[in-house]
Amino acid sequence: MTGLSTAEQNFKQQNKSCFILGASGETGRMLLQELLERNIFSKITLIGRRQLTFEGKSYETLVQEVVDFEKLEDHAAAFQGHDVGYCCLGTTRAKAGAEGFIRVDHDYVLKSAELAKAGGCTQFHLESSRGADKKSSFLYLKVKGQVEADIEALGFDRFAIYRPGVLLVDRQESRPAEWMARKFFSAVSAVGFTSMSVPIQVVAKSMVSNTVLQPEQKTEILENKDIAALGKSAGN
Repeated sequence: MTGLSTAEQNFKQQNKSCFILGASGETGRMLLQELLERNIFSKITLIGRRQLTFEGKSYETLVQEVVDFEKLEDHAAAFQGHDVGYCCLGTTRAKAGAEGFIRVDHDYVLKSAELAKAGGCTQFHLESSRGADKKSSFLYLKVKGQVEADIEALGFDRFAIYRPGVLLVDRQESRPAEWMARKFFSAVSAVGFTSMSVPIQVVAKSMVSNTVLQPEQKTEILENKDIAALGKSAGN
């Protein structure tokens, strides 16, 4: 796509920097890989609870900041000086319990966004979920919707929300039911059904592509079909 290629080149020349929250997760890992391949930032910082190990020369320029998410105020410096922020941070109720899920998916995410905004970040990209709604009776969707609204209220120059459906990726630790759901959606997406699911690589590609494009409004929501269209436009 000529338009996207031109936008990418123009963006690259601005020597911007970014940070990623949740780079150890599935989407975060794929997003990092996509950012390194497309090389649109002069500096990439990973912010997380532990140092990550990578193989390959392309990873040597990464900066890693280890933080305690329970004491994020003490790590404000880690969030300073970034132009763009990506958040792929999240857990599940099954893994962390209801309180732990709210703490990670709302409190950690919102506090990180606050610190990033205070540190000069102007563009924030949040991986949310299909069906996110702060008025939902389902805890997962309610928390996702609430953090979307709370970050929007911070007033970033640009805030992009991504609401993918079932993420298609082979994961060793997947529970049997989840693995079956992934296999089912993989099969149906192969014949063009994309309203309920999306390959994880496509999510990462769409987040990077969308970064370099000029939005029509400060806050934008990309539903699953939008993610699929933009991600596929970036090529395979």
